Amino acid sequence: MDGLFEIKHGYQLKEVMPTQEKQILKVIAPREKHWVGNGFFVSSIFSMHSEDYKNISPFILLDHAAPKYFPPTEQKLGVGEHPHRGFETVTFAIKGEVEHRDSGGGGGTITTGGVQWMTAGSGVVHDEFHSREFSEKGGDFEMIQLWVNLPAKFKMNPPRYQSFSEADFPVIDQDHDRIKIKVIAGSFGSTVSPVKTYTPITMYEVNGLANSELEIPLSEGSNTLVVQLSGKSSIGNQPILRGNLGIFSRTGSSILLKMEEESKVLILNGEPIDEPIAAYGPFVMNTQKEVMEAFRDFQEGKMGNLVV
Repeated sequence: MDGLFEIKHGYQLKEVMPTQEKQILKVIAPREKHWVGNGFFVSSIFSMHSEDYKNISPFILLDHAAPKYFPPTEQKLGVGEHPHRGFETVTFAIKGEVEHRDSGGGGGTITTGGVQWMTAGSGVVHDEFHSREFSEKGGDFEMIQLWVNLPAKFKMNPPRYQSFSEADFPVIDQDHDRIKIKVIAGSFGSTVSPVKTYTPITMYEVNGLANSELEIPLSEGSNTLVVQLSGKSSIGNQPILRGNLGIFSRTGSSILLKMEEESKVLILNGEPIDEPIAAYGPFVMNTQKEVMEAFRDFQEGKMGNLVV
């Protein structure tokens, strides 16, 4: 089944009944921002090189381009042609639009609320720019790019591209319609995302009014991250401010999210990949030898080229 965890109509983590809440291990504030290309002014919230990697895997990097106004321009703003191998990139267009194309044949425009899930696998070359329409009009731009690791047995799978508009994701109303849960990956109860993943992963965008709360069931032994995109929330007695990241223990099978203010929160949860990791730049493999092979294959054009 192509390494996918299948249920009746989709893919999800193995569910267990809540027994105890996961505990917050650390809250990380936004780091200093830097430009990626000329279109993405980001803070790297975490990476695979941090001391927290054991509690972050299968997620290996998260860049957040916090809301920023871009004036109208005819200039192409973004990142030019570059390669990847051994993992997946997940791009969330929170505000604004991003155009993508890759050597595997994937491409299109990610519109506000949409998500692009690109499996680099054995190797892909791609570029990413603000869409032409967005650039011409200008406006507020916010996005997240998340890197998701692949187990060794899937790292050399063929590239795959999945693109979803906001309307593609199911939305669940909770707490008397005071909370809306967009199911981006995995499932919430019987509601299942259309996204296909290689390992058990759950992702939710939660939008809630002030003084609303949500209990989120999760798998025992999974890693959980909470990104506060707007507003202010708390879990237990720990506040999570705008732009902050909460990292949780593997032990426990739920979290209770309380919205102190009207909030948008991204929940990331997945089964850890407890394998050796060797990474350099755009390649994430298991050994340094494999990383060197990736560089050689890219230089020899084996990851393909973009059509001009």
